[in-house]
Amino acid sequence: MELAWLEDFLALARERNFSRAAEARHISQPAFSRRVRLLEDWLQAPLFDRDTHRVDLTAAGAEFLPIAEEIVRRIGFGRDRVREVADLSASRLRIACTNVLSLTFFPAWLQDLEQAGAPSNISLVTDSMADCERLMVEGQAQFILCHHHPATPTELDSAAFVALDIGADVLAPVSAPVALGAAAPLHPLPGLPETPTAHLAFSAASGMGRIVSATRGAGAPATWLTPVFTAHLAMVLLIMAREGRGMAWLPLSLTGQDLETGRLVRSAPSRDWDIPIGIRLYRPRARQSPAAEAFWTQAAATAQRREPRAKPAGAVEQP
Repeated sequence: MELAWLEDFLALARERNFSRAAEARHISQPAFSRRVRLLEDWLQAPLFDRDTHRVDLTAAGAEFLPIAEEIVRRIGFGRDRVREVADLSASRLRIACTNVLSLTFFPAWLQDLEQAGAPSNISLVTDSMADCERLMVEGQAQFILCHHHPATPTELDSAAFVALDIGADVLAPVSAPVALGAAAPLHPLPGLPETPTAHLAFSAASGMGRIVSATRGAGAPATWLTPVFTAHLAMVLLIMAREGRGMAWLPLSLTGQDLETGRLVRSAPSRDWDIPIGIRLYRPRARQSPAAEAFWTQAAATAQRREPRAKPAGAVEQP
């Protein structure tokens, strides 16, 4: 049995499509399908139901999924521990961070931790939420820093991982004003059925996109939207909003200065359209390197010392 077979199995379990999974693994579909068959032969059990339009896990596949994830994760950590013993990177910490938090939250948070004595040999990887989750599940990161909302649980909300709430933010609908210095939005909410509001949307790979999709469909005030642009980077949506291309739900930690200067205004007439979100640090439950354990201990102590804030950094009041 080869490690690549397990990685192929996890890719197909995520994508539920042979072509996309093979592309993600950078091999041809015939070679990918053959390796999945080799794993099934080795286990002597079918892992996927291929008779439906969408590839689904069999009962055996669902049972094997957390086992495969744990094996790949532990092998990844085992490889790193061996490297540590060989003095290759004994104290380096690998943190996966979603793109917007790497710009807004991470720098000041890390400075607080370093001033309190936390290890500071950091290797930061910034990507979409989906890719950050993959890095963590595959054992290629010791921590992941991301936004969180209870309406959108992830693979990391399981017994294999531990979470620490370390901050707060708000996703607020924003738009360019009708004119420079005006308070009225160019793209207001809630919109109308006959004239829906142009929406700059997050893609499904974005954690904030998942949150917006889940919360807007769960009892929030009704809106009439028409998607005009989609991206997984908040900075891209911010630029498009500044240019008057539509409205977007963006974190106040990112849009605070634009709201203060009037470059952007709130799209909605009240805060009922706001989406409060948390900022979380995740780690595997299994014990990690001494440097990683020291970092986690300091992060937990710093989170406990912080007083609750009335609003996230960068938030400003708008009339």
